[in-house]
Amino acid sequence: MNIHEYQSKQVLKSFGVNVPNGKPAFSVEEAVAAAKEIGTSVVVVKAQIHAGGRGKAGGVKLAHNLDEVEQFAKELLGKVLVTKQTGPAGKKVNRLLIESGADIAKEYYLSFVVDRQTAKVVMMASTEGGMEIEKVAAETPEKIFKEYIDPVIGLAPFQTSRMAYKLGLPKPAIRPAQKLMSCLYNAFIGKDCSLAEINPMVLTKDNDVMALDAKLNFDDSALYRHPDIVELRDETEEDPKELEAAAADLNYVNLGGDVACMVNGAGLAMATVDILKYFGGDPANFLDVGGDSNPEKIAKAFNIMLEGGQSKGIFVNIFGGINRCDQVAEGVIAAAKIVSEDGKSMPVPVVVRLEGTNAEKGREILKNTPIKNVIMAPTMEGGAEQIVKLVNEAKA
Repeated sequence: MNIHEYQSKQVLKSFGVNVPNGKPAFSVEEAVAAAKEIGTSVVVVKAQIHAGGRGKAGGVKLAHNLDEVEQFAKELLGKVLVTKQTGPAGKKVNRLLIESGADIAKEYYLSFVVDRQTAKVVMMASTEGGMEIEKVAAETPEKIFKEYIDPVIGLAPFQTSRMAYKLGLPKPAIRPAQKLMSCLYNAFIGKDCSLAEINPMVLTKDNDVMALDAKLNFDDSALYRHPDIVELRDETEEDPKELEAAAADLNYVNLGGDVACMVNGAGLAMATVDILKYFGGDPANFLDVGGDSNPEKIAKAFNIMLEGGQSKGIFVNIFGGINRCDQVAEGVIAAAKIVSEDGKSMPVPVVVRLEGTNAEKGREILKNTPIKNVIMAPTMEGGAEQIVKLVNEAKA
């Protein structure tokens, strides 16, 4: 789960992280009132969407008076902001962060994430603040410093001290930087984050250190422990299909393509997306139905994949372990009755590969069904190649 920058800063502030004085605004009038209350000579007007790259897309403005605050608020509210992370569709700006300006001497990057290889939380920092960390890692990896944290001991003072010196911070800024690192770590652990990122972390000209931008992502599996975080959820920023799928206990991620796929198991889902790409397809989604594949759940998955006309074909790739292939087959038939006008044909071609528990029974059910546009595939490779070919032929 993601939250907005201003919400992230509110959370971090409660853990002692030094952040600029700021207020959210949902209207032009609120933006001007917030700027007046903040009262600094320079005010930053920042678009609030769940995506990075806002500055490059014109979503961050420096205002030197209230008239400029009003002007920028009018420009940004309701605007569709297109960044590298939003894709071409962009995201509509419904709220702003009005924030005091900072007298910046240098920008840095700081974050905490879980490193799966070592099974530890790692603190990452770089002197290249304000840049995309992926770009820094690709072009100048030597500029990224890491500290691996013992889960029993936690973040140790010597690690924050060592990181501060690696970043080349001036001596008066060492202790403020150490405090910020410790507070950010406490927030990461305390709120079950999957990512706590400050980019940029800035050194001011009076040697203070603060979080000029902040991003927190949370482990969905731990949200039951944090009802205060759940309340911060902005569903207007999330894909409607993903919300609908989550409500139905389906793991769905919209990938934007036109070849939909439905599988059981995250590993098989990733392999299916890869093999569709290998045969020249453009995957529409990642969809893992899990181990409870009753017909109603399968039918719901089809409904979600077909909503909005995005999917031009569907590849059902099931390896039955806990799942029963005969239930999957019954779900495909149930879905056809729901999503088609006559209940006798799928609106797009559906290629089905079944293997594992009750696979023969599942194949027999689909073989004898009067439902049209459902094609059986003997192998995963053959099924992927066939659905890509059918979708491409329909587009030609």
